[in-house]
Amino acid sequence: MTNLKERTRALEAEADQIRQGGGPDGVARQRRLGRMTARERLAALFDDGIFFELGLWAAHRMYAEWGVIPAAGVVVGIGRVAGRACLAVANDATVKAGAMFPMSVKKVLRAQRVAERFRLPLVYLVDSAGVFLPMQDEIFPDEDDFGRIFRNNAVLSALGIPQVAAVMGSCVAGGAYLTVLCDTVLMTEGSQLYLAAPALVKAAIGQEVDPEELGGAAMHAGVSGTVDFKEPDDPSCLARIRSLLALRPEARRGGPADGAEDVGPARDPESLYDLVPDDPRGGYDARDLLACVIDRDSGQEYKADYGPTLVTMYARIGGRPVGIVANQRRRCTSGRGEVQIGGVLYPDSVEKAARFVMDCNQDGLPIVFFQDVQGFMVGKEAERSGIIRAGAKLVNVVSNSVVPKLTVIVGGSFGAGNYALCGKAYDPWLILAWPNAQYAVMGPHQAAETLLSLRLRVAEREGRPLAEDEVGRLREAIRSQYQEQSDIRFGAARGWVDAIIAPHETRRWLAEALRLIPDDRESPPFRTGVLQV
Repeated sequence: MTNLKERTRALEAEADQIRQGGGPDGVARQRRLGRMTARERLAALFDDGIFFELGLWAAHRMYAEWGVIPAAGVVVGIGRVAGRACLAVANDATVKAGAMFPMSVKKVLRAQRVAERFRLPLVYLVDSAGVFLPMQDEIFPDEDDFGRIFRNNAVLSALGIPQVAAVMGSCVAGGAYLTVLCDTVLMTEGSQLYLAAPALVKAAIGQEVDPEELGGAAMHAGVSGTVDFKEPDDPSCLARIRSLLALRPEARRGGPADGAEDVGPARDPESLYDLVPDDPRGGYDARDLLACVIDRDSGQEYKADYGPTLVTMYARIGGRPVGIVANQRRRCTSGRGEVQIGGVLYPDSVEKAARFVMDCNQDGLPIVFFQDVQGFMVGKEAERSGIIRAGAKLVNVVSNSVVPKLTVIVGGSFGAGNYALCGKAYDPWLILAWPNAQYAVMGPHQAAETLLSLRLRVAEREGRPLAEDEVGRLREAIRSQYQEQSDIRFGAARGWVDAIIAPHETRRWLAEALRLIPDDRESPPFRTGVLQV
């Protein structure tokens, strides 16, 4: 039985392996071409080489027939460039020559979405062979496929969000539009930018042409006029990007200028490993968890004695005011004397949270959701008390919220509880998860028993009832499959969370996200749909 710290260390070791990209052979190829790796480029771009990485686990174990695709062949980071907050996307040419897989595309789309929400300048460091052709049917045509990236380039530009593209290797076919749809275009000598490579040109029109003459940096800088800045190599190109971004005014960020300072948390964030059990069935007091995240003496709990399985609180994180909605994981007693199970949503807690979310929208406060939810209460009494109606209220107000929303999954994220507490489908500006998090429609035990009962019913109906040992094997097979699919790495591989973070890093991630929120954002008026009474 592992504990939370051991699980975190194991995942970090696995994450370090992912950061190696395509390994020594891929790195050696970049060196032969006189180029840096994607991570080296980002380290040179960002101040002090520091950035928060998004989507590290993308494509994890997803494309086994094509080999290992670390981080989906794309590295995405948020950091500061010349003191200005910025988001950068870098193709990793050590992984399949930077070819774009389905999850590579979805990762770039998510990066664009995050940049739009936070109004962050976007830098694209392009070094890609283009679409991974064996999977073109999953990459090319749909609204969340490759072409959407270029549509977003145009929309972001129209919104006034700066975009800089640097061709630092290959930039072929449709990917060329990403570059040219950006505000500023740079290109290093020895790189290529063209709609069709020489081999395709010959096949299409019979013309034989030299790659440099077709789409080299000198041609695009001096003949086509496509490139704004031609640079001799990677370091000079990255230095140029830094100097260009240094000229741009920085948006005012970080919430109301009320003079509040970051006073630090009441409890050492490292104590989270002792407070929160690795086993999702374990209990703890959510207030202890929050004491490791929010600023010391800043918490003011809203309706503390009502709806006890959710903790709603006004607080500050890094000096920035927020509203917090967190699952209470210890057993509670309601105001009516009823025992309530920790991590379960009851009508009173859900209605309290719905009202709190509305108040945060009224006041313009960002909301942070801490998910460790088993789901909504079920059974005759729950249905008679209107659990569906109450849950719909919370889903309604979360769906219609106009304030920034940040979500942290610190344990289970099951069923409709995921929806009501701002899961990925409900537009969190950033969604993070701890290494012990689980993400599924229900827990592995409940799923195994539910699916097993269906299988047994089918077998009996077909006149072939299963023996006891067969039932045991089937139960374990279902449980094992469901356990694998509820592992947070499975969800992170598919982009359901932006990052898996160490628990003690939660405060740092949230404080940075809150600092990045632009003060001058324009939000539509807050309205809800019809609320059932």
